[in-house]
Amino acid sequence: MRNFINKMIAGSASLCAIGMMSSHALAQDATADRVKELESRLQVIQNELEKVKSQSSQMTQKVDSIEQKVTEVDKKESIEGHMLFFRGGFAHSAQHRNGTSIISSVVPAGAQDQADKNAWYFGAGFDWNLTRDVWGLVPKTNIFAELMIEYKEFGSHVKGNALANGPTQLVGGALDPRDVTVSQLTISAAPKVKFMEGFRLRPWIIPIGFGVHVISPPSESITFFNPGIMFGAGADYKIWKDFYVGLDARYHVTGGKKDGVNVDGLTAGGYVGIGF
Repeated sequence: MRNFINKMIAGSASLCAIGMMSSHALAQDATADRVKELESRLQVIQNELEKVKSQSSQMTQKVDSIEQKVTEVDKKESIEGHMLFFRGGFAHSAQHRNGTSIISSVVPAGAQDQADKNAWYFGAGFDWNLTRDVWGLVPKTNIFAELMIEYKEFGSHVKGNALANGPTQLVGGALDPRDVTVSQLTISAAPKVKFMEGFRLRPWIIPIGFGVHVISPPSESITFFNPGIMFGAGADYKIWKDFYVGLDARYHVTGGKKDGVNVDGLTAGGYVGIGF
């Protein structure tokens, strides 16, 4: 009987040990499965992070590209606004013109006709845009560098003195002069302040500029050049794309007579401009 009981106890112990071993094995298998599941989830998360990182890098590249394009556009806009213009109209001189081959106190012989004070003019030039906001001081206000050349004609059939005799000064008599063209060429450079950027109609002023006047015929002292200053004001209107029309008025001051010639005077007229 005792042997039977001992055998029963030993069998029960064996069964318990086997059960415990089975439970431990099952627990290990469950843990391994859980670890594998966690590893799989971590791999998915890592893949998602890599994808987000890649997308972020692409987005950064796109942002950099957009910023570069914006910078290029801003740079392009900052240097645009130049204009080539052609102008013409009416001119008036403060005094009648004297000269070597027209009315002259040096050469009294001959018809000695005199040109009119009024003239017509034609010219061309360009505005080069320096700043869109007066270097950060005044918004929507451009400063241009203007360079211009202008031709004025006060008369093309002015009877000259003996120096204009035909066929020569010595042959033809004192009252047989050729026709003399009285003209003036002006080359000027000036800052031009143009207001209301972004509007079709834009007024402008030239506070002061520099001009050199070349006269024909020369003065009685054979002077061709007469420097001076210039003031101006006007406005242009954008009619279509980069095509403009405008009006302007300018006054030239040379400080009075130089060698008997005074070329002070004004011009007033219109112009056609092409932006670039």
